[in-house]
Amino acid sequence: MKLSALLLCFAAALLSSATAADVAKPNILIFYLDDMGWAQPGAYGGKMAPTPNMDALAAGGVRFTNGYSSGCVCSPGRVGLMTGRYQARTGHDANPTKAGRELLLSETTLAQHLKTAGYTTGIVGKWHLGDTSPEFMPTARGFDFAMGTVGNLGEGKGPSFYRGKELVEDLAGAPVTSPVYARESVNFMEANQAKPWLLMLSFNAVHSPHVSSEKWLEKFKHLPKHDAAYAALAAEADEAIGTVVTKLRELKQEENTLIFLISDNGGAYQNAEMGGLRGHKWFVWEGGIRVSWMAAWKGHIPAGRVSDEPVIQLDVLPTALAAAGATSSIPLDGVNLLPLLEGKTDKLAPRELYFRFGVQQAVRQGDWKLVKASKDMQPMLVNLATDPGEQTDLSAKEPEKAQALQKLFDQWNATMQPPRWEDLRWNGEESRKAGKKEKRKKKAKE
Repeated sequence: MKLSALLLCFAAALLSSATAADVAKPNILIFYLDDMGWAQPGAYGGKMAPTPNMDALAAGGVRFTNGYSSGCVCSPGRVGLMTGRYQARTGHDANPTKAGRELLLSETTLAQHLKTAGYTTGIVGKWHLGDTSPEFMPTARGFDFAMGTVGNLGEGKGPSFYRGKELVEDLAGAPVTSPVYARESVNFMEANQAKPWLLMLSFNAVHSPHVSSEKWLEKFKHLPKHDAAYAALAAEADEAIGTVVTKLRELKQEENTLIFLISDNGGAYQNAEMGGLRGHKWFVWEGGIRVSWMAAWKGHIPAGRVSDEPVIQLDVLPTALAAAGATSSIPLDGVNLLPLLEGKTDKLAPRELYFRFGVQQAVRQGDWKLVKASKDMQPMLVNLATDPGEQTDLSAKEPEKAQALQKLFDQWNATMQPPRWEDLRWNGEESRKAGKKEKRKKKAKE
């Protein structure tokens, strides 16, 4: 055989090998809801709005009853998801509102990790990690395709939307964005079906403003006005999830796609379904940090499982890297969940989960949690197995446990960066007032 023919055969073999390697890497699809209460999906007991597509994901994989976000407000939770590291490592405790409060450029995102592993990467929807200059925008942080809102709808004085590297003043269809994001996500999947991809569909729903298409408002017109608007928003987001999953099946990629569905923090709307958890967004009570959390991967993750193992959104990045056969040279705070997801184990190695929002703090170890949810509050010890509503302080009965957990938090906090800025609405006098308001609401319901 001539040398040129040998070289052609060798090149073809290399190409075939590379293509096979790419096919072996699963796509990573993340549905990230905004401000959705822990019990909002029907799979968690929600009644206000039907969520058949979220419920189908839960039924097709693993639904976690003790799933968390490390942040009780939007941007900090996104930092944790994007980096696999506690946002306190960069002092990113609160939402960004001005220059100097972006996700630090020293941090490496999930998209940057997976691009190195040969993935095409896309984000559709809310960013909220900095838009003050191009280097903080998604296309500079590892995303090949990017479009959506820079933060919350109507937030700030500048352009609310972005596409690629550009900030834009308007988006066709806005402020109803879920169907727009579904279309953009489907287009991304179709365009990149020949190679492994990462897609993060980051909803504006169910964050305010509570806006939706007329067909969904009509469906819930029997509810009080504000509940109807909220329910319609949740249902339309669920419909968008169904649109994306349907396209995944049409492309015959469902068995090669690891899917996560998580909320960025707890519910914000006063009637969000919280399943009896105390507090809501802006607090490190369970209602602010425990979130809907599920994962599916047809043929790899056994269907219909419910796990009470505590997991956190920090675990997504190391799990995605493990699925892709990649590693990180950067120390991560999350853990690889694949053995748990695939049913090879029922338990994770013991670990603590930490939460900090300015002066608020909490640590969970097993079923025990020590929580300080306002500036002047004394830390409260609760056992979440018997008291998920965090009503009974066990500090006096279990002083050694309370002291041990406080010591753990203090040691962890000493390795973190102090908050670079604080949201004094929830970490100063207003935090105390909001705590009192929460108690009044609870008594009124009783």
